[in-house]
Amino acid sequence: MDIGEFNLSLQAISSDEGILDFFRKHFLHGTPHVFNSRDEEYYEFRKKIGDKFSIPFYEIFITGSGKLGFSPFKKKMFDFDSDIDVALVSPKLFESIMLDIANYQMQFRDNRAVVRERELKTYHEFLEYVALGWIRPDKLPISFQMSTFKDDWFNFFRSISNGKSEVGNYQVNAGVFKSYDHLERYTLSGVKKLKRRKPMEPHDDASN
Repeated sequence: MDIGEFNLSLQAISSDEGILDFFRKHFLHGTPHVFNSRDEEYYEFRKKIGDKFSIPFYEIFITGSGKLGFSPFKKKMFDFDSDIDVALVSPKLFESIMLDIANYQMQFRDNRAVVRERELKTYHEFLEYVALGWIRPDKLPISFQMSTFKDDWFNFFRSISNGKSEVGNYQVNAGVFKSYDHLERYTLSGVKKLKRRKPMEPHDDASN
């Protein structure tokens, strides 16, 4: 399926139930485009991430253009300039990270943690994502990233990026969802917005 076929199929759906089935089938089910005909390597890639964060492989999903082979939001085919977006769906991992965030928030309130003014906007965006059940470490202030996630998070995903793992020569980015329901609701909302747009209406950068 290419972008044109995708959009035609989506626009032909007339019910919410049909949109949900379409979304599940194409966005979450099956082997991602980047691992086409490489099911065993896809398993090894997921297991590698799962072992690092002590979660089962089946709680790890590739989303965005790496899954579909294109971005219907950006109207762009997946290529070597694309990133691999990974969703870790784990209540346990989510809560573990949030304990660190809570400690940081207490320091922030007590003025023991200094956040530069230009970082506040990013931190507020991070908190908005958390309210939706999604932890995006890239939205944390640099000072917090360095002290908490540099070695345990960002260095790990760099170590499986750019030809260093089964996924190939791509940059791997990741976030943590509180539950499968949170992942589904967030991603499905983007699909519904996509369906409501007119064919010639510009698309934003809501997703890869």
